Amino acid sequence: MANTAEKRDLFNSKSQVHKDSIKKILENEKKMLATIGKDPVEVAHKEIELCELMIHAATLYIAINDLSFSILELRNNDALNEARKILYKAIIYLENIVSNGIDISFSDLDDRLALIADYPLESRYYLMRKLGLCIRLLVEGFGDNSKWKWSFVEIQGRFTTVMKNMLDWKQANKDYFDSGCESYSTTVFYIRMVRKNLDLSAKEYRDRYELATHRIDDMRAALNYIGAGRKIAMIIDEKNDAEEMKKRYQVWREKLESDQKKGLAT
Repeated sequence: MANTAEKRDLFNSKSQVHKDSIKKILENEKKMLATIGKDPVEVAHKEIELCELMIHAATLYIAINDLSFSILELRNNDALNEARKILYKAIIYLENIVSNGIDISFSDLDDRLALIADYPLESRYYLMRKLGLCIRLLVEGFGDNSKWKWSFVEIQGRFTTVMKNMLDWKQANKDYFDSGCESYSTTVFYIRMVRKNLDLSAKEYRDRYELATHRIDDMRAALNYIGAGRKIAMIIDEKNDAEEMKKRYQVWREKLESDQKKGLAT
C-alpha cells in the first residue's frame, strides 16, 4: 500500500538529517550577518561565503524532495519552495557584490570587481557551476507543469546576470587569446558558459512575453540579454555571431514596437 505509516516514518527519519543540517546552516548565516564588518572587501567576501551556504541549504531541500519521491512517491512542494526561496537569497548575495545589471558597461563593474580581486577565477567558475546545477535540479524537481514555470525565467535570468558580472572581462579578454596563460582553459569555459546562458535567458524571456505575460519589461529583458551576448561576441572576435545577434535584436525590437502600437504589449 502506498504511503503507509512505515514509509512516512522512514521518510521523516531520513529527511530529519537534512533538516538538522539546514537549521545549522541558517543559524550560521544569521551569525555571519550579525558579525559582518563595514569594510567593503570583507563584506564582499562574506557574501560569497553566504552564497555558498545558501547553495548548500538548497541542495539539502532538494534532497528532501528526492527522498519524498523515492520513499513516498510524492513531490515535496514545501521543500522545493524553500529551496526556491533560498536560491534567490544566494543570487541576491552575489548581486550585492556585482549588481544585477544585464547589459552594462564592463567599466561600470571595475570598482565592484576590485572588491573580490583575490577571489580566484577557478573558484568563481565552480561557484557558478554549482549554482546553475542547483537551479536546474530545482526546476526538474518541480516538473514541467509547475505553477512556478514562468518565475523560473527570472531566477535563471538573474543567475545569468551575476555569472556574467562576476567575470573580470578586461582580464578575460587577454587570457582568452593567450593559450599559454595559466587561466586560459578556465577563461574559455567560463565565457562559453556565460554565452550559453545569455542566449538561454534571452529565449526564455521572449517565450514568457509571447506565451504568458505580454509585458514590455519581459521583452526588454530579452533584448538586453541579446545585447550583452553581442557585446561579448564582439570582444572575443566572433564577428558572425555578433552580426546574427544584431539582426535578432532588430527583429525582436521591431516585434515589440509593433505589438505596442497594436496594444498587445503592456
